[in-house]
Amino acid sequence: MTDLAVSVVIVSRGRPDALTRCLLGVSQVQYDNFEVVVVSDPEGIKAARKMPFSDDLKLVVFDQPNISAARNLGISLAAGEVVAFIDDDAVPEPQWLRYLIAPAEQSDVAAMGGFVRGRNGISFQWKARSLDRFGGGHPLEIKKEQATKFHPPKGHAIKTEGTNMAFRRDVLIELDGFDPAFHYFLDETDLNMRLAGAGYATALVPLAEVHHGFAANRMRAANRVPRDLYDIGASWAVFQRKHVVDVERPHHWKRLRMAERRRLLRHMVSGGLEPSSVKKLLRRLDIGYQEGLERAMQPTKLAQHPSEPFKAFPSRRMISAILSTRPYRFTRDMQRAVDRVKNNEIVTLMSFSLSTMYHHVRFTEDGVWLQRGGLFGKSARKAPFFRMTTRSRRIENERRRVASQRGLSKD
Repeated sequence: MTDLAVSVVIVSRGRPDALTRCLLGVSQVQYDNFEVVVVSDPEGIKAARKMPFSDDLKLVVFDQPNISAARNLGISLAAGEVVAFIDDDAVPEPQWLRYLIAPAEQSDVAAMGGFVRGRNGISFQWKARSLDRFGGGHPLEIKKEQATKFHPPKGHAIKTEGTNMAFRRDVLIELDGFDPAFHYFLDETDLNMRLAGAGYATALVPLAEVHHGFAANRMRAANRVPRDLYDIGASWAVFQRKHVVDVERPHHWKRLRMAERRRLLRHMVSGGLEPSSVKKLLRRLDIGYQEGLERAMQPTKLAQHPSEPFKAFPSRRMISAILSTRPYRFTRDMQRAVDRVKNNEIVTLMSFSLSTMYHHVRFTEDGVWLQRGGLFGKSARKAPFFRMTTRSRRIENERRRVASQRGLSKD
């Protein structure tokens, strides 16, 4: 296992409750040598200061709608050899850093990315993807339980997801970090392209998992329906200016705009948008694109040395345990699980009813990994709709499914 010092940077704005939950999840991460840097608006900083470990956090106020500038501020405070990023509406699995950082032991690996589970805590939101020269993502097939290192061909890159990625700090400094011209969207894609152009390798690590909630923000509602496309249009314009040759830009933009229109129409058909809203959102997309063509692009020169010394988070060796319950005992057993979390354990509570209900996993506000569903229902969404099993066998199968990520024995 690597002993590299890691700085975990969390950027938050307008979501103090989500940030609190994220920090609780980070407090269960099983890695010996990391610090936590929180870059947030005043409400988020206020929420972070209420955490029992607040004195062990690096906190800095930043209240501008520019995720790249916020991440660069986090890098300036980060004193670890590797800087990892997770969104405020995400929660890491306890073994997240152990897997994510391991490939950095190879000197040519500058970036690492993990897999991202979606709202149901089972299905994957993002796995492995490559990037073409237009910034488009394409699925990659990699082995499920080991890191894969890539040296992409010229003009291509490997995608790291903003909510689950890490980079060598010295490489971030060399490349001027994130480009503040990307206020929202494509910020990490641009960095991925520059990393590949500089000849650095990226490792994708399936077992380095986070759970991402897609919480509401100024750009999208909680149900993922777009609220504004201005910054998406602006970011594509900036991306084209940096990575797409002039003659290819009009056709590229036409394809991008058509894709956004199709996305909006799908939301309209499903009842999420009014027809008039589709027109308004496309108009905002176009206005943003035009502004992005004129937006100033002045890379931030980051200081070589961090502005503060390394502030180790009090990592605790925690036992990971599975508890089983049934709906009629749920309240009692949930309290047992909460009590054990307070006693410095990582607790997974499995509550299975006699049904075929699909399974869902969530990290609760009390720090319990809660999995609920039917005894005969699906967990993996590609599994059969119904399968006969016993309670003990089903619990064992689900335990094995999450054992590596949660620090459970596979035996």
